[in-house]
Amino acid sequence: MKLSTTAFEPGGMIPARYTCDGDNVSPDLSWQDLPDGAASLAIICDDPDAPVGTWVHWVYCDIPVQLNHLPTGVPGLERPPSGGVQGTNDFRKLGYGGPCPPGGTHRYFFNLYALDSVLGLAPGATKKQLLKAMAGHVLEHAELMGRYKR
Repeated sequence: MKLSTTAFEPGGMIPARYTCDGDNVSPDLSWQDLPDGAASLAIICDDPDAPVGTWVHWVYCDIPVQLNHLPTGVPGLERPPSGGVQGTNDFRKLGYGGPCPPGGTHRYFFNLYALDSVLGLAPGATKKQLLKAMAGHVLEHAELMGRYKR
């Protein structure tokens, strides 16, 4: 399974548009080669370099496997038009919250999970709740990392 974006190169710098210093919109994401038996997808984006510990920027689950792309700027709705359910990030908001590091260069990991079931979590679920629900259901995982410095 592969995860990519047109917004930045893998390991490259994330443009300000996708951060708190810009439009604070989610980057487009595309994936391919889903494993057989995949019933839903989940995305977690987080920053392990945050001074308070890993900071969660996006929790999104039950994404339909018929999709192979999310456009730029998925709206911060409980149930976006693309399908699925968005959770609460560490900014205490639904949907995507872009990079906003207090200092230094931070890494932002976009993780895509192919799951063997639809989880049925309620909107607003946290990363911890999503990870617990995903346990034993992950068929495959893909990761994309970008960096940002203010």
